[in-house]
Amino acid sequence: MCGIFKGFQAILRLLEIIFSAAALIVVIFRGRMVAPWGVWCEFVWVFCIVVPLVLIVVECKKWHILLAAFLPDWADLTCGLTEVCTTMIFSATVAFAAVFTCLTCIVDILCVIFSLVATVCFLIDLIMQKIKRPSGYMSSCRGGLRISEAFVACMILTAATDHFVRGEWFYKPIGMILCTIIFGVCLLVTALIIVLNLLKLLQCLLVFKLSLLEFVFNIVAAVLYLLALILWTVFGYRRYMHNPYSCTKCTYADMNAVTVGTSLNLILYIVDLVLSLKAL
Repeated sequence: MCGIFKGFQAILRLLEIIFSAAALIVVIFRGRMVAPWGVWCEFVWVFCIVVPLVLIVVECKKWHILLAAFLPDWADLTCGLTEVCTTMIFSATVAFAAVFTCLTCIVDILCVIFSLVATVCFLIDLIMQKIKRPSGYMSSCRGGLRISEAFVACMILTAATDHFVRGEWFYKPIGMILCTIIFGVCLLVTALIIVLNLLKLLQCLLVFKLSLLEFVFNIVAAVLYLLALILWTVFGYRRYMHNPYSCTKCTYADMNAVTVGTSLNLILYIVDLVLSLKAL
């Protein structure tokens, strides 16, 4: 077993895998999940199984030593991935409890309990790694901002998709569709910037400095998110202002989630813009 379970952190990772898998298995036996929030929860549990499993295997085989040329700071990467998992599985736990769980739904309550225990395991693992104070992009303020922007964008896209699925299928104005495209494009570019910062060797392929690219993207992203906030508010709420009885509770919840998430990401990109200006 390569002695991988001798340390407390390795045991924590094993518990993370077990309880994330337990939550996923319970949902699978519950029935086919088609709702966007349910699909998001399933994706998160699979992600939280794969990440600690990969970390265990890589560290057991000492492959992270071979990856030093591409990933200079392995401790920073593992800390960042643990932080991502902690945030994602917490969101999945809250979302599943809010959307699918009732007082008489024993199976769903069991799933929430498993997911909550996995969240606690990830949180303890994260605190242990933060105490060691790893240095690197994922542990820096800029890296944390990028991770937060990507996570919030995932929440926005899930809520927007749920709105389109659960709402009136024929009411999909071009303004709201354009907002969804903006969220998706900004998420992809944000993820690409994270990868470029982690894999330093790829930066030689860029025509401009990465800091300049980030500065320009932050300007564009802030403008696009401001546009998306205006369009989503105008097109999304206009119909229900004229006919409030056409809106269900879940539709309002999804619309509000997108509005709040868009406002939050707009603030994050503005803060990132200020920091990227100082880095030029």
